[in-house]
Amino acid sequence: MHTARFTLDPAFTVGEVDPRLFGSFVEHLGRCVYTGIHEPGHPAADEAGLRTDVLALVRELGVTTIRYPGGNFVSGYKWEDSVGPADERPRRLDLAWRSTETNRFGLSEYIAFLKKIGPQAEPMMAVNLGTRGVAEALELQEYANHPSGTALSDLRASHGDKDPFGIRLWCLGNEMDGPWQTGHKTAQEYGRRAAETARAMRQIDPGVQLVACGSSGQGMETFAEWEATVLAETYDLVDYISLHAYYEEHDGDRDSFLASAVDMESFIENVVATCDHIGARLKSKKRINLSFDEWNVWYMSRTEAEVSALDWPEAPRLLEDVYSVTDAVVLGSLLIALLRHADRVTVACLAQLVNVIAPIMTEPCGPAWRQTTFFPFAAASAYGRGQVLDVRVDSPTYDTKRHGTADLLHATAVRAEDGTVTVFAVNRSQSEALPLEVALSSLGLTSVVEHSVLADADPEARNTRTEPERVTPHPVTGTALADGALTATLEPLSWNVIRLA
Repeated sequence: MHTARFTLDPAFTVGEVDPRLFGSFVEHLGRCVYTGIHEPGHPAADEAGLRTDVLALVRELGVTTIRYPGGNFVSGYKWEDSVGPADERPRRLDLAWRSTETNRFGLSEYIAFLKKIGPQAEPMMAVNLGTRGVAEALELQEYANHPSGTALSDLRASHGDKDPFGIRLWCLGNEMDGPWQTGHKTAQEYGRRAAETARAMRQIDPGVQLVACGSSGQGMETFAEWEATVLAETYDLVDYISLHAYYEEHDGDRDSFLASAVDMESFIENVVATCDHIGARLKSKKRINLSFDEWNVWYMSRTEAEVSALDWPEAPRLLEDVYSVTDAVVLGSLLIALLRHADRVTVACLAQLVNVIAPIMTEPCGPAWRQTTFFPFAAASAYGRGQVLDVRVDSPTYDTKRHGTADLLHATAVRAEDGTVTVFAVNRSQSEALPLEVALSSLGLTSVVEHSVLADADPEARNTRTEPERVTPHPVTGTALADGALTATLEPLSWNVIRLA
């Protein structure tokens, strides 16, 4: 195997990592909320019914922004159903997931959940622009954020929340380009509604931060034209446009699956180009950033059959993918892709947080545990804060059916405020170790603090209720830093974290 190489120089950077890059997503879908984060009667539940074992894992995971309440769910969401005394809230049919929503967990409970995670957990609230519109968005904003003295702010206080929730970041609907979406619209229809909603929300609070719906995937027939049309209507009114992408292994084609980040990086760069084209056309000096507010490995090919078989149950087991080492390596590569574009991707949400295509799993009245995908995310959140250095690899390549020729090495590096550097690297080879050499220019680094790897002789190894610690990261020996160069060997099919000081 030929050696992969790159150079790190503090003079060449991508941009500063926004903490919101390490966000997640809680939707009223399956068991994400009920028996996931909220389960009154569980031995570990607190006085509010929140599972303290899950709270501890969420803190360890290092999530920041948490998007809520959807997702597809939000396009049928009536925010009024989710406030007031829990035992008086109405039960509703959720058309998105053919389930019955009890509304026992609602807006106040969501804010309380964030507070118990810690001050780093910021709300990201979605408004329903599928079956509702401007008036309902303004009512929700007033209820949530106005201090007092109006009907809706005083109603919030009467419900036990005297202090406003202070929600700054809002999504203007969800996946409105998708025919599956309740209230699906054309780009022109959605763009006008989003613009009207944004303009009105800014009348209440000029400093509100707004995310317009971009395409639900790069493969959508309307991709790019959708973004161009929506931004032509909203460019001066919004701060972000959204991207959503999910990846899975198709027909045993693992080589293509391991190169999924090639598609993610292409998606990001194409949306950036579209945003900047519209900005130029409008002669605007403003820059639209990207909110990659749904991304993950998701075996979507199984989902339609799961959902269509439902007959309106409460909190059914849906989308509970059990992730392998291979899935975790791909997820780590997707994290690298986000970091490599930190200059424009300033919000990102791993979908979702608990049970539903999630890094954390639970059993009702039972334990909670970490999936394999937990570890790359936790490491990136812990050590991926600071300036992303410009990494341009010279790597052996391989051919894939879906993504063409891809590098075997996928990597980035982040320099923290204290001068330490963390290299995140994936070896996409399924069979061979990959030698790595990194030239360190003017960084003043003298030692390897740690080289940790997630890999396994069995690429299908998973963590389960019976074997919750089957897969964990392990230390690597032999990684060295001498004469201004780092040398390491990356195990086959592996996610690597190399910390330098």
